Amino acid sequence: MGRDFSHIARNCERAVVTAYRDLTALGNDDPSAFRACTTLYRIHHPEASVNEARRLVAEWIDHHVVKAESGPTPGCECP
Repeated sequence: MGRDFSHIARNCERAVVTAYRDLTALGNDDPSAFRACTTLYRIHHPEASVNEARRLVAEWIDHHVVKAESGPTPGCECP
């Protein structure tokens, strides 16, 4: 279904970016996909606030999907 994001080191980041890509490819609008990915991030990180989750998800989507960059991104400390 498109671009491979296996180069992303963090499991939660890879899950979020893959989910966003797949949801939008299946016809979900951007706001719905973004909300789902924010929820997904919070499942991985229940300690994160909604605002923190939204910020990270937005940064990751912008970096990996919008700009199609593959370098490292800021984020959580998980593997």
